[in-house]
Amino acid sequence: MASKEYGVDLDALDQVVKELNQVLKDMGGPKDKAKNQTYLPDGALGKGFEERDRMHKAHDEMKQYIEHNIVNLIEKMIDEFGKKSKQTKDAYEDAEHDNSMH
Repeated sequence: MASKEYGVDLDALDQVVKELNQVLKDMGGPKDKAKNQTYLPDGALGKGFEERDRMHKAHDEMKQYIEHNIVNLIEKMIDEFGKKSKQTKDAYEDAEHDNSMH
């Protein structure tokens, strides 16, 4: 049985890393909106009635959920995938360099 050689496109891996880093930079927009542009001013819903307090509490809870359970998790996942892609690319480059030396 003939052996098959496999190749890794290091340029493609490098492009993946660059694109993931750009996505991380672009995540600044949604992160900023979730954190700073969803503010509900104290008197925006009126004053002195129970529903207003419940609405503010619900808004604050949803804001926290979006910031921490959605935006931060997506950002963390993209960052981890980018780092792993870079490590993989670097490992293949090192192996390719070692093979060329022998």
